[in-house]
Amino acid sequence: MIAHIFEDRCTACQACVSACPTHVLDAGPDGAPRIARLDQCQTCFLCELHCEADAIYVGPDQRQPEAISPEAILASGHLGRLRHDHGWDREPEPGSTGHLHDFWQLGPLLREGAEIAARRYSERQASDRA
Repeated sequence: MIAHIFEDRCTACQACVSACPTHVLDAGPDGAPRIARLDQCQTCFLCELHCEADAIYVGPDQRQPEAISPEAILASGHLGRLRHDHGWDREPEPGSTGHLHDFWQLGPLLREGAEIAARRYSERQASDRA
C-alpha cells in the first residue's frame, strides 16, 4: 500500500495521479500529489513506477498501511529501486519496444489488486458497522 510521498523530490508532473487505476491520489494545491483514498490502494506499484523523480514509496503490505518513517525508507535503499530493477529509469535500447511494451501483462495483476482493494474495503466497512 502506498506509504509515503516525498514532496521535496516531487516535480508535480502528475504522472502518478494519472497512472493510479483506483484514483488513490489527487493533485494537491501546490501540484504535489496527496493520498486521498488510501483504502482504495491496490498495491499495484504503478504510481511508484511512473514517478521519474523517485518521490513515492509503496510498501508491500496489501492489507494495511505500513508504519515506516521517511528516514527509514531513505535508509533502506528501496526508494526508486522498483523503477530501476524493472528498467523504467532508462531509455530502451535501439530496436527495443521498452518497458511499456510489457505493460499489457499487468492486466491480471491489476484485476487482482482491484479485488484485494474491494475486499479490504468491505472488511473495513463490516468492522465499522460491528
